[in-house]
Amino acid sequence: MVDSAQPKTVLITGASAGIGKAFAQIFARNGFDVVLVARRRDKLEEVAADIKKTHGQLAYVLPADLGDTAAPQMIFDWCEQQGLQIDALVNNAGYALHTDFLDTPWEEHRAFLQVLNTGVVHLTWLFAHGMKARGYGRIINLASVAAFAPQLRGNLYGAAKSFVLDFSQALDLELKPHGVHCTAICPGFTFSEFHDVMGTRKAVSRLPRFLWMTAEEVTEQGYDAVMEGKAVLVNGLVNQGVSQVMAMLPPGIKQYLAKQQKLM
Repeated sequence: MVDSAQPKTVLITGASAGIGKAFAQIFARNGFDVVLVARRRDKLEEVAADIKKTHGQLAYVLPADLGDTAAPQMIFDWCEQQGLQIDALVNNAGYALHTDFLDTPWEEHRAFLQVLNTGVVHLTWLFAHGMKARGYGRIINLASVAAFAPQLRGNLYGAAKSFVLDFSQALDLELKPHGVHCTAICPGFTFSEFHDVMGTRKAVSRLPRFLWMTAEEVTEQGYDAVMEGKAVLVNGLVNQGVSQVMAMLPPGIKQYLAKQQKLM
């Protein structure tokens, strides 16, 4: 079993901004040291400095391109070399492609699936062995309400998030008897850089305020959910209601609704 007196460490991908940055803050606030992973070293160092100043926890910076197939093993090896025991893992890194499927070069699809799916599974597989052996672990995977919603034309995002949702539930069934909790959190519209990167900021900004949540709200709920052992968390009452309705719709109706929606 894990020594409760030992300081715990969380590794967070996509930790330079938005939900990843907010997760780093809430874990540090609860006594975790943090390993921050993303591509932008300068942004990671800003987050690390703030965590050290605000919470007094250790904060390690590890720049990595998660679209690289070698990145998960490199991250794991780096932690081993530093003597870091990873007690919690937050697979948060993600983005969306905003061009039609056949208009998008294959390398962009490959990198996208590496970040959102293959890399998530690989990192989890690498670190979960140690968690299981020690009898303690917390894993948060970022899914989305998009996992329940009608698809966007030619877009892989909903399919990728559906995979994350199903994978997380299956993993939780295997690991929970060994003291390891896995939670898929499913936020909806969240104030972050995501929509700027996706190119949908103008469209989604027209949506009513009650549909939106802050990154801090999403991560506080996510932290509580994984600590309580919930396998799935849909963030916010509005999102919970919408996801339940969408999950019950017949495929034909979902496909009809998919044809009507447009975010670009």
